[in-house]
Amino acid sequence: MSFNVLNRRVHYWASFIISIPLLIMILTGVLLQVKKQWTWVQPPELRGTGTAPAIGLAEILTSVKQVPGMHVSSWDDVNRIDVRPDRGLAKVWLQNGYEVQVDLGTGAVLQVAYRRSDLIESIHDGSYFGGDWTKLGLFLPAGATLLLLWCGGVWMFWVPFRARRKHATARKLSKAAAGRAAAAS
Repeated sequence: MSFNVLNRRVHYWASFIISIPLLIMILTGVLLQVKKQWTWVQPPELRGTGTAPAIGLAEILTSVKQVPGMHVSSWDDVNRIDVRPDRGLAKVWLQNGYEVQVDLGTGAVLQVAYRRSDLIESIHDGSYFGGDWTKLGLFLPAGATLLLLWCGGVWMFWVPFRARRKHATARKLSKAAAGRAAAAS
């Protein structure tokens, strides 16, 4: 079996096998690409006062605890904090999926919004569907297979150009040989 035939068969079956994980990766990847432009995916980042933090972590937690409906009672309810001193802002990501933006100058809560980008990212990398098994056992091989398909697709794109160039060179050589034979007679 020639390489070109094998390449086409691999393309055919591999694209079918990875179609569902790849569709999920593409759709969520598109959403993640526009997360800063689409507030449904990720809340817009506001500006606080100043550029140097005037409050500490304890004051940030106190501010977040005062937000009604968030049910924050301790650091156990906080997933992580993203401190942006240049914007005077701390983004507090809660375990319940909400993001509370706190002014680093005054401690005032600037915004409370649901943050979907972390959920979308966990769907994108496959960890949402079962942790490391689906992430490393299904989505990683699907990505690697996509790379293989890309390489094979580039090869299939290049082969006709190579064949045309080879035939054009052969035609030029045969015309040149014919011309020399005609000149010799």
